[in-house]
Amino acid sequence: MKKLQFGLIAATVALVAAPALAQNITVVNGKAVPKSAADALVAQATKQTGQPATEQLIKQAKDAAVMREIFAQEAQARGLQKSPDYLQQLELTRQDLLIRALFQDEEKKHPLTEADMKAEYDKFKAQAPDKEYHARHILVEKEDEAKAILAQLKGGAKFEDLAKKNSKDPGSAENGGDLDWAGPQSYVPEFSQAMVGLKKGQYTEAPVKSQYGYHIIKLEDVRDTQFPAFEEVKPQIQQRLTQQRSVAFREALKSKAKTDYKWGN
Repeated sequence: MKKLQFGLIAATVALVAAPALAQNITVVNGKAVPKSAADALVAQATKQTGQPATEQLIKQAKDAAVMREIFAQEAQARGLQKSPDYLQQLELTRQDLLIRALFQDEEKKHPLTEADMKAEYDKFKAQAPDKEYHARHILVEKEDEAKAILAQLKGGAKFEDLAKKNSKDPGSAENGGDLDWAGPQSYVPEFSQAMVGLKKGQYTEAPVKSQYGYHIIKLEDVRDTQFPAFEEVKPQIQQRLTQQRSVAFREALKSKAKTDYKWGN
């Protein structure tokens, strides 16, 4: 009868202990290494890479969790947890984690909605110019150079050939001075004013001076502005608004704080 009682007790202990053991990877020098430590490492890795967890990654995370415990125990045995450097780094890490949690909490309490992003999209769309221009240009340093090139154009030389040979603009010279499609606001005022005054196929009759030098501009074509669809630019809008809100939240906290600190000095 006693043997049966002992057997029942042992079985009960084993059943109670099993769930607890399942929550640990192993025990190092009498201290359990929880499975949650490896889970946290897996979560961190998958977040950074964007890839799902694999069996190999899970095994590597378990190995790392055990080694971290071994290292931590050795550091504590040496008393390093009391060192000034460790305590300073610990405080900085504590602040970093709290600050991250604060901004995450703020985002949670004031989530960015679809309506917010659509309103920002509509604002940009309303501010966009009605027309886009496909232009070419030849940029030189001196006015005399520009006048000489204009004389060659009037003599029948091809604009693209002269741009490749003479233009000082590294971004367009190799493409025959091609600037692709863009709105007038993409250029300096002097350039834009001259460009929008041209008709399709025309080039400027006189050099156009700007802060970069002297331009000869040719207008290839004009079209209605091709504004991207909302879904195409939604990720950029989301990122932009999130950053704006983050900055505004930071500035609000800074303005409310009671301190005589001189910011930026």
